[in-house]
Amino acid sequence: MQASYPDISAERGAVDAAALAPAAAMFHGLSDPARLAILQHLTVGEHRVRDLTEHLGLAQSTVSAHLACLRDCGLVTSRPEGRASMFSLTTAPELLAVLAAAEQLLASTGYAVELCPNYGVGATTTPDVEHLKSHEKSESA
Repeated sequence: MQASYPDISAERGAVDAAALAPAAAMFHGLSDPARLAILQHLTVGEHRVRDLTEHLGLAQSTVSAHLACLRDCGLVTSRPEGRASMFSLTTAPELLAVLAAAEQLLASTGYAVELCPNYGVGATTTPDVEHLKSHEKSESA
C-alpha cells in the first residue's frame, strides 16, 4: 500500500512546514555530490558497490554509507547476487525528471547557488541553525 503525502506545490495561503518535511528530507538525500554521482551511474543500470567504488574513486565504506542513505530515502533498492548486492534506482523516470529539472533550474539561475554562503562552492561549514531560524522569522514578519 502506497502512503499518501500532502501536495507540496505552491498554493495561496499559509505554508504548512510539516507538509514540506518529506520533500526536504528527500532533497537532503540528494544534497551530496557523491550521492548524485552514484545515482547518475545507476541510471544506466544495476551496479555493485565494488563497481561504484571503481567508477567514483571512493572507499567502499563511503559508497556503502551513501547507498544506505539513498535506500533509506527510497531512491535505490538492492538485490542479492551471490555474495554481492546489486543496486538499482527504485523510480528511475521520476528521479530522472527531478535531476533534469534541477539542471534546468541551475541553468536558468546562472548557477547562482555556487555563490551561496551556506551551500555554495566555498561553503565549508553547515549553516548556523539559529541564523536560519532568525531568517525564517524575518521572512514571515
